[in-house]
Amino acid sequence: MLNQWSRRKFMGRTALGGGAVISGEAALAMLTSTRVWAAAAAGDLDVLNFALTLEYLEADFYAQGNAAGIFTEQKTKDLFALIGSDEQAHVQALTDTITKLGGQPVAKPTVKYPDGTFKEVKTFVTTSKTFEEVGVGAYLGQAGAITDPTILQAAAGIFGVECRHAALVGKLAGLQPEGGIYMGATETAKSKDQVLAAVKPFLS
Repeated sequence: MLNQWSRRKFMGRTALGGGAVISGEAALAMLTSTRVWAAAAAGDLDVLNFALTLEYLEADFYAQGNAAGIFTEQKTKDLFALIGSDEQAHVQALTDTITKLGGQPVAKPTVKYPDGTFKEVKTFVTTSKTFEEVGVGAYLGQAGAITDPTILQAAAGIFGVECRHAALVGKLAGLQPEGGIYMGATETAKSKDQVLAAVKPFLS
């Protein structure tokens, strides 16, 4: 049962290139390590702020959804509480890291949602799947723009958690594995322009 999972088990472990294996929580810790502070380039700060904008959107979405009282099944309520907690942890880690690197965290955007987003579970789940897929594609799409290997590894850890979110939400939505929950043998990267176009309807 989802309500029996610990947050550590939910986030799991993410395998990375070169045989390194880190947990999702370790990825967040790496983002605020002294080694990263000393190494970040301006381009890395741009990527971190881009990621922060998306994490703001996701964290806001789940906060509002979890407060709406629309979940009748405990396992669904527990799942979205876990996902919301993860997204807030991502926001905090990115904000702290950007600040400690000498950068300025981007301001939280004003978010708008279509009418009915938080009135029915089906609509909420569909929107959740959209956000998670955008997040997966965004992290993958920006991987090549990150110059510091420690930041890249930490971002890969968050990317892995976002993939798991997308899969769990897809399963909840009743989607088939291939062709529904995922498309093909590899994930598809999204460019910054594609990501911004996808989230534009949610920004005031």
